[in-house]
Amino acid sequence: MPIVARPADTIAATCRGASLVDSADRYYYLIMPTHPSRSRFNDYRETVRERNTSKTRSDTNPHSDRSARKLGSRDRKFWELFRAFLGLIAGHRSQIAVSLFFLTIGIGLRLIPPFGTKLAIDSALTTPPKPLPIWLESIPVPDSRMGLLIAIAGVVVVVTGLGTIVALISRWTATKAVNQTQVAIRRRVFDHAIKLPLHRVYDMKSGGVASLIREDAGGVAELIFSMIYNPWRAIIQFIGSLIILMLVDWKLMVGGLLLLPIVWVTHRTWINRIRPLYRDIRKQRQKIDAGATETFGGIRVVRTFSRSRSESSRFVREGDFLVRQQLFTWWWTRIIETIWEVIIPLASTGLLLYGGYQIIESQLTLGDLMMFLVYLTMLLDPLATIAGSAVTFQNNLAGLDRVLDVLEIEDELPTGDNAKSLKRSDVRGAISIRDVSFSYPESTPLVLRDVSIEIEAGQTVALVGRSGAGKTTLTNLIARFYDPTAGSISLDGRDLRDIELSSYRSLLGIVEQDVFLFDGTIRENIAYARRRSTHDEVIAAATAAAADEFICKMPDGYDTVIGERGVKLSGGQRQRLAIARAILADPKILILDEATSNLDSESERMIQNSLAELLKDRTAFVIAHRLSTITGADKIIVLGDGEVLEVGTHDELVARGGKYRDMVTLQTGDVSRDDVSHF
Repeated sequence: MPIVARPADTIAATCRGASLVDSADRYYYLIMPTHPSRSRFNDYRETVRERNTSKTRSDTNPHSDRSARKLGSRDRKFWELFRAFLGLIAGHRSQIAVSLFFLTIGIGLRLIPPFGTKLAIDSALTTPPKPLPIWLESIPVPDSRMGLLIAIAGVVVVVTGLGTIVALISRWTATKAVNQTQVAIRRRVFDHAIKLPLHRVYDMKSGGVASLIREDAGGVAELIFSMIYNPWRAIIQFIGSLIILMLVDWKLMVGGLLLLPIVWVTHRTWINRIRPLYRDIRKQRQKIDAGATETFGGIRVVRTFSRSRSESSRFVREGDFLVRQQLFTWWWTRIIETIWEVIIPLASTGLLLYGGYQIIESQLTLGDLMMFLVYLTMLLDPLATIAGSAVTFQNNLAGLDRVLDVLEIEDELPTGDNAKSLKRSDVRGAISIRDVSFSYPESTPLVLRDVSIEIEAGQTVALVGRSGAGKTTLTNLIARFYDPTAGSISLDGRDLRDIELSSYRSLLGIVEQDVFLFDGTIRENIAYARRRSTHDEVIAAATAAAADEFICKMPDGYDTVIGERGVKLSGGQRQRLAIARAILADPKILILDEATSNLDSESERMIQNSLAELLKDRTAFVIAHRLSTITGADKIIVLGDGEVLEVGTHDELVARGGKYRDMVTLQTGDVSRDDVSHF
């Protein structure tokens, strides 16, 4: 009978809890056809229209599968962003200051050649020639007009050459600062993102994090040019040109100043509306990157269910929606560019007419007018540059906004003010779990309820129970991936929250059922557990984990590259490398989450002795569904629905005749499944 897609309300009605309703949404996202990009874009355009009408910025993309609120985003004004940016570039301020110093000198040198043009026209090319300015009479100049013209040309060439060299130094210094700042900001975002709470990292997805670090964090550094360098150049060149224009004709200067209100109005009216659009584009691009990463990460599942075409269609729809967003934003930015393309020629024409009238009335010389027009161009050029770069500026400012969203999220877990670093030799390994209750972030149901367990140093504790009983959650709390909602967990009598997180984590070793290996060599993956480990130590760990035999059969032995997530290895081989990695770490506290689940009987038998040796003198937590593997545990804890049901050794629990005995009986096949259906 074919499977028919059920309505979301039917799915929700047959499930328990809000989390299953979310699963129904996920079901529709994967199975049911999504709305075409045109319909989504019409909704998006309506959202933008409402946002502009209400004069508020929406930091949430209604078409994204995650809200910006989850990243701690909020409305930021320009000056708030500017102050935050100055903080991010604190280590490169001296470079930027040097760049601005040379830029100022270069602009000053650039202001000299137009005056040479005036002298050449009025005193060398005009008949009869006009006298040189009074302040130049003390300088020896050639008497002939040709000699004067050559002298002026020589000075202009020298000054232009010096200005070019100084400008090159300025630009090089700024470019170096941009690239170094880019690396620093990317590193800061990476270092912070890697410390975020796990649920925040899961929200962003691996592809989304890569997009954030590559594009958003990388684009922030370019604000050195668009928010500091170019405006500084515009201000210095604008002030210098205004001073010279005032000396020529203050009325012409006033005409140039009339452009300033137009700059303010256009930027105030349009630019503030563009940044949210670029923020939306960046969110959509991040969504596409995350989706593509997820698709190729689960390529086996995609091909198993013949979903290649649907995944390709989804990628195309998201890309098409992105294109519509970009074209929509292009029209908004084109309005500003068009305004400036009209304003500058009109302003130049108007001032040219006025200057020509002044010449006709003998109020100005031809040299004055030519000089004025050159300085007018120099006056308008930086304004036009700022207007032209406004689009890139707002795009990068949107990236800064998103970077600050991430940096504002608190680190993984807080530690007490008196948190201490532990010496490995001083740690015994006694774990005390007292009245612990826990619910996952942004979720209300308790996963663990009033769990209290005392584990002596060096004991091996087995956690058993049906799926969803809370076994992995409890080990996540012990590894301090999360903090308890209530209660406390202590190591040798000290609350984990009073121990430096990195110090505590260095005591841990974890082998999970879903093994993660890096795209590198076998040696690198095993040695990942301990810095500066020797080749002999790596081989010893691999031998103890029954991995040396298959490694030696690989083409390059321990230098064999295993591919992303170890795709070139079998499941059992990956599991043995993970166990070798844990053995090399020599942890004080060991967590084995179905560590031998992917091994065949022979391989499991081979490493049982190694595991037994590994568990000696260590506090170990073992999660296992095959109860035959944990009969020798010092303590077995039976969990059910987040509560401790039974505690004891294998013999004690079997003799007691409770839940554990039912589980053992079920696995040995001595009773019917109906008798223990609750498992």
